[in-house]
Amino acid sequence: MRRSLLPLIALAGVLISPATAGVGDPSVAALQVALFERGLYPGPIDGASGPRTTSAVRTLQKRARIGVDGVAGPRTRAVLGRSGRPDLGSRAIGPGMTGWDVVGLQYLLAWHGFPSGDFDGVFGGRTEAALLRFQQWAELPVVGWAGAHTLAALHATSPVSAIPLAWPLQLPMSDPFGPRGRRFHAGIDIPASTGTVITASGSGRVAYAGWRDGGWGIQVTIAHRQGVRSIYAHLSRVLVSVGERVRQGQIIGRVGATGDATGPHLHFEVRLRGAAVDPLSALTTPGELAGS
Repeated sequence: MRRSLLPLIALAGVLISPATAGVGDPSVAALQVALFERGLYPGPIDGASGPRTTSAVRTLQKRARIGVDGVAGPRTRAVLGRSGRPDLGSRAIGPGMTGWDVVGLQYLLAWHGFPSGDFDGVFGGRTEAALLRFQQWAELPVVGWAGAHTLAALHATSPVSAIPLAWPLQLPMSDPFGPRGRRFHAGIDIPASTGTVITASGSGRVAYAGWRDGGWGIQVTIAHRQGVRSIYAHLSRVLVSVGERVRQGQIIGRVGATGDATGPHLHFEVRLRGAAVDPLSALTTPGELAGS
């Protein structure tokens, strides 16, 4: 049924707007994936055309014996073969497709809160599931194909938290929200000693408390107002129960290293109606929150 909708998706007039500040360029992300697949690019898929990306392009050009300028122009894209085409917006993207534009789709979906695993340019089951969730979230036709309207929505500014929240740990952050290697880190990590107390970032009701498969380990989820949820993962212990009302600053658990964790830390996420948003768009200093 979804495949039969492809002819109905209009592509004429799709304009790819400049990348939102801080998000990076989906075309650069596609280039980085193509270079990574050839063993030329060792960095993260971050959509930023920095020295490592330029150096990898120059190495590719030298090997292909074409003009060496570090710019991925038409001749360089041709050397990349199928992974160097087609441009994002030149076709509707759906299940089973591969290529440059699929990477761009995966990259934009991740920045809008719907990561789908590795940035690999393959439209598989995880990419389809992420696209369906985004289309539902954005109140678009839930068809599982990325056409003009979906791409336009994905080029809009990434969502942010609708409410302010307090830091669950008063400690420095390590890994931020954004690309990490070939994947996307949908929250922030705050290293701390095992057993360090974690406090609720805002008032609300406990929606989940306990073990969660998929690498999360022991987790607490709190439902706040305006469709916002905060998630606390890799805990060593839960100190609240499902359905319990909690207040901002209340102790809800302790730091651990359960699930897929290489050491004790808190993995903290903020969701807006199901979309992962940068927690830094919500987190404030205690004084700022008190005056809100």
